[in-house]
Amino acid sequence: MGKVYKAHILYTKEKERFEVLENGYVAVDTNGRVLGVAADLASLNIQCKDTEVTDFGDRLLIPAMNDLHVHAPQYRNQGIAMDLELLPWLLNYTFPEEIKYSDTAYAERMYRRFVRDLWRFGTMRACVFATIHTESTRLLMHIFQESGMGALVGKVAMNRNCPEALCEGVDAYVEGQESLIAEANSSLPPRVRPIITPRFIPSCTPAMLRACGELAAKYQLPVQSHLSENRDEIALVRELEKDSTCYGDAYDRYGLFGQIPTIMAHCVWTEGEELELMKQRGVMVAHCPTSNFNVASGMAPIRQFLNEGLRVGLGSDISGGHDLSIFRMMVYAIQVSKMHYQQNHERPFLTLSEAFWIATKSAGSFFGRVGSFEPGYEFDALVIDDSDLNHDNYSLLERLERFIYLGDDRQIEHRFCQGREITEPRVLVGN
Repeated sequence: MGKVYKAHILYTKEKERFEVLENGYVAVDTNGRVLGVAADLASLNIQCKDTEVTDFGDRLLIPAMNDLHVHAPQYRNQGIAMDLELLPWLLNYTFPEEIKYSDTAYAERMYRRFVRDLWRFGTMRACVFATIHTESTRLLMHIFQESGMGALVGKVAMNRNCPEALCEGVDAYVEGQESLIAEANSSLPPRVRPIITPRFIPSCTPAMLRACGELAAKYQLPVQSHLSENRDEIALVRELEKDSTCYGDAYDRYGLFGQIPTIMAHCVWTEGEELELMKQRGVMVAHCPTSNFNVASGMAPIRQFLNEGLRVGLGSDISGGHDLSIFRMMVYAIQVSKMHYQQNHERPFLTLSEAFWIATKSAGSFFGRVGSFEPGYEFDALVIDDSDLNHDNYSLLERLERFIYLGDDRQIEHRFCQGREITEPRVLVGN
């Protein structure tokens, strides 16, 4: 028997508007999928008459958050070295921290804290970069499995322009990646899967990029990487891949640009041929506004991407970004779009419904039917108790907006992934 929940229900079928049901009902089947949503129980018109209703009272019920770009091993570096640009930040802070993940005991302490904090902020699905270390990556996948949350976890491929301790040969990378794929296929649930993860073009030789593309095609695994984040990075790619016509084309030549589902983070300077290639290939953008500001990359043109029909989600990009909350990423995305609006009034800034849709239904589409309460969608949801935000005399939409701008994890009372309520993941004591 499934379950029925009653609350003030808000979600976005389309980016232009919210669906709002005051004291509405949502029915969920035994597989964790939404059967229907209605203003009253009788209108659900499903086999749930004998199902007990869980009444959340005056609380808000919304889809859970999805983080399309986050670096789990950088979790401890949040808020550090925010006065550096991308390449020096990588060399002086990020790579030294990632080297520590050769130690699985250290990795477990940090990864458990990372997953617990994703849970705190209501993020039930994430596309995650790990490190080159196979055993630590395996551990992260199992921590997600144990938590009940969903994740695409990437063993990072890199073999140039990095410290020797983070440089892995192509054969070793392929062997490690295939062991993770085999284990996922045999013993992990579908909500936790590997994702092919070349760090970015500057970190991978042509042989490594070719191996990544071949693995993605052979096992039909999605791909994640970085694209056109920083002007110095783009210039370096131009030197390294002289036959490519643009950064995106460099990935495309190796089968890493939409031949199978692909996320590219940032795309701050994507335009022209690269933009057209993304449209043709269906490549998804992970917009990471705080990271783009912190490492002085620029402002991604999200309104243009939406107008061009590109799929867009949000990413925290810890630790280029300093904040794991996707709710705050919505706020920052709206603010970035307002800066673009000041430069070009023909590109209206993002509305709240657009930002919410990007964070839920649009981002969730990379994981399947996730991010909405439409029939057939997996029930990933949050129950928000915003009573301490003094919501008297506000509409339901105004209450949701105030939570997005003013709230935090303390107002998230319940969290669901694939129909199951997710309790706080276990962490380890110690540094």
